[in-house]
Amino acid sequence: MAVPTTRTKEKAEIRINSDKCNGCGLCVDVCKDFSIRLEKGRVTLSNNPVFGCIGCGHCMAVCPEEAIQIYGRELSPADLFDLPAREQAAGFNQLMALFKRRRSIREFRDKEVEPGIVEKILEAAGTSPMGLPPSDVNVLVLANKKMVHTFAADFCTYLSGMKWFVSGWFLALMRPFWGKANNELFKGFVKPLFKVYTENMDAGINLVTYDAPVAMYFYGSPYADPADPVVAATTAMYAAESFGLGTCMIGGIHPLIQNGKRAHMLREKYNIKYTSREGLFVIMGYPAVKYRKGIKRTFASTAIMN
Repeated sequence: MAVPTTRTKEKAEIRINSDKCNGCGLCVDVCKDFSIRLEKGRVTLSNNPVFGCIGCGHCMAVCPEEAIQIYGRELSPADLFDLPAREQAAGFNQLMALFKRRRSIREFRDKEVEPGIVEKILEAAGTSPMGLPPSDVNVLVLANKKMVHTFAADFCTYLSGMKWFVSGWFLALMRPFWGKANNELFKGFVKPLFKVYTENMDAGINLVTYDAPVAMYFYGSPYADPADPVVAATTAMYAAESFGLGTCMIGGIHPLIQNGKRAHMLREKYNIKYTSREGLFVIMGYPAVKYRKGIKRTFASTAIMN
């Protein structure tokens, strides 16, 4: 049985040109589904694949003779491209400079982000690794300041009807079910978040999306690997930084629009197709402030075992 996603539930088709195959075995080495094997010096289909071809394309991409083609699961030979030369890739120091320059920006100049740059950021995000192909990541792009503000206002209206969710009686009721950590998180973060979002929006101040020129919401589907939307959002964030844009990840929206009739109505209005275990908003625009120093961050723990 093929691995199901929202985009396909069929396995891909592996086509082998035996006349081109030189028997090098590279494709067999990289196929972790064991869909192909070497037999008498030529590649052939295996009788014992794990899932059936998932359409990762590794065998097609590694073959020096172009003897393998994959069709299905949103993949075909037309999706192959020549890899950029290693000399074109950023080195570690360049990459670290990009990482270190990034800060969470919530103050933006009143300047639109050019559509071409938005397209390139999405193109970069599309290169993100995924749990299983084809990607089940979906992206909502709020492409101008007006749309970004409208979404935030609608979200705050939705929150105003959900205040029972952070009421004392509800938190006390849920405490035995969701445990100490969630209880502390709701009391110390989610409840104040409701208040600061709604009260400031009533005063004309957008502290949800900060009226950024662009916002992108990356979310999955019931089939998606939970990490995939977050990885794609992170790639988009660093791609935006490469264009001189400031970015900020907004984590307070996604969890609150997953359940209930009102959440469904909000998702439907903005063509958000699925509920998703994980999702992330990234706001971006030209920074209105310039930071002169960075701040070193650390992990909670690091265990290196040799």
